[in-house]
Amino acid sequence: MSLSEFAPRRRALLLAAPALLLAGCGFELKRAAELQFESIALTGFAPRSPLARELRDTLERSITVKDAPAQAQVVLQALAEERPRRAVAFTASGQVRDIQLRTIFRYRAQTPAERELIPDSRIELIREMTFIESAALGKQQEEQDLFREMQSDIVLQVMLRLSAIRL
Repeated sequence: MSLSEFAPRRRALLLAAPALLLAGCGFELKRAAELQFESIALTGFAPRSPLARELRDTLERSITVKDAPAQAQVVLQALAEERPRRAVAFTASGQVRDIQLRTIFRYRAQTPAERELIPDSRIELIREMTFIESAALGKQQEEQDLFREMQSDIVLQVMLRLSAIRL
């Protein structure tokens, strides 16, 4: 066999090597959190809260979301949901250069009989972005995207914490 006949085999082996190494090390892609209960009720959220909507959509993929807390096995109560933003850096002429965006979510989980499952907890995420006055419209869109990203991160963290509940 000539060297040119070995090239396809060698290329295939080189491409397969990383997959074989990852398979042997225990690497596993992130999966959705598995909840150990069958129903949940969401309370305390503001009307039309984007966080509540995303959380409900995520929960409905695996369990039933009830409207009445008395009908659910677990009650997730939102205690506070805030999205403050503040200027953190200024130019020499006093214009805003950097903005800090924060999303704070306080919540707790309990049974309908008020047995505490997750005590009063707080998730706080912080992102910073540069601010350029001449690109204010684009920066507004970037800000909305960052808040959506933080909201998705909060939903993921809440799901992981809910997966630790054992009734």
